[in-house]
Amino acid sequence: MNLRNVALFALVAALIIGEGMTASWNTALGILNMGLISAILALGVNMQWGYAGLFNVGIVGFVALGGLAPVLIATPPVTEVWTAQGGFRLIAGLILGAGVIALAVVLNRRLAGAARVLGLLVVLIGGFFLYRAVFDPAAEVVEAFRPATYSNLGGLGLPVLLAWPVGGLMAAGAAWVIGKTALGLRSDYLAIATLGIGEIIIAVMKNEDWLARGVKNVISIPRPVPYEVDLQQSAAFVDWAAGFGADPVTASTVLVKLLYAGLFTVVLLTLIWASQMALNSPWGRMMRAIRDNETAAEAMGKDVTRRHLQIFILGSAVCGLAGAMIVTLDSQLTPGTYNPLRFTFLVWVMVIVGGSGNNWGAVLGGFLIWFLWIKVEPWGQGLMNLITAGMADGTLKTHLQDSAAHMRLLTMGLVLLAVLRFSPRGLIPEK
Repeated sequence: MNLRNVALFALVAALIIGEGMTASWNTALGILNMGLISAILALGVNMQWGYAGLFNVGIVGFVALGGLAPVLIATPPVTEVWTAQGGFRLIAGLILGAGVIALAVVLNRRLAGAARVLGLLVVLIGGFFLYRAVFDPAAEVVEAFRPATYSNLGGLGLPVLLAWPVGGLMAAGAAWVIGKTALGLRSDYLAIATLGIGEIIIAVMKNEDWLARGVKNVISIPRPVPYEVDLQQSAAFVDWAAGFGADPVTASTVLVKLLYAGLFTVVLLTLIWASQMALNSPWGRMMRAIRDNETAAEAMGKDVTRRHLQIFILGSAVCGLAGAMIVTLDSQLTPGTYNPLRFTFLVWVMVIVGGSGNNWGAVLGGFLIWFLWIKVEPWGQGLMNLITAGMADGTLKTHLQDSAAHMRLLTMGLVLLAVLRFSPRGLIPEK
């Protein structure tokens, strides 16, 4: 990287350090941790758009699928619903539904004319009612068990770090299914298709309580680092914190966030290394050639659709990995928080501002935009308080103070416009 790029990263580091020195190291480390995850998200989207020109507007769906992985992998199973046969019948219903779809696909390929239409109608309509007859009673059994605390199947009780690659695999599997049907569409239709599919995934997670408790949320998901309260009850840790003259409560929170930062940094550096190696390889040059001119690439014998599917799966897997990391950091899954503004629009701003097609640019955009997303609202509130300090109480003053809550969106728009005007290829452009 050249001196300008180093200076940009140094500026972001100075902003985070300045937050720690002027406000709170807890807040600064919180921004750092989510900045690391945001950088990973931006890397995933940059693979799809920067490498191949695929316009994915359903990022939120892949992040949510990744977030589901810690629930299914790390939480203990709810043995009562399994021994009551609710769990096994529910799984049988899902297998039955998948079998109906598979049979319909086979019939669609092997039959023709009126026989195909009749066969599909019989299989799909009959299969639907059979599936609901098996699935619905089982789901009611599962969701009726202690709805205040469980109402779901639980997980496998495995180490939570295994959920990170599983989250990537789940998102990759969904991307394969979506890509097989949608990647043949024109770019604008692909965007509409991914947007709709992302919303379908969120709707399923919100409404299917048996899967992850829906909007009732899943809490107390196991973590890969110690709990703060456990550290505070450890005499050795209390003595260690006292040696630095630190309060054990504050020290435990800072230490836990530092441990998370270490884990996230290892993942981010590994992904950057792999991404850079891939981008500078013959495969990376081929992907950029397909992005710049699909017709010419096809004339040279490249399978454009297959390569688009490949990069779509890889980028979605990275987004799923980031989704699993977010849930692990929060130690809870809250499907209601998955919205396109936060997990699609904001990630696109990160990629565009940082520089699409450049991995380091995506990382810079992830850190910078997340810092602004967090800090602009309190800055805006302080600015409005300063502006209205000399005003008499009334409707105008109240309106101006209340409008500070919208400073985030205004600032994101201004940053995006400024970058597109003065550095249209991003802060760190593609070479």
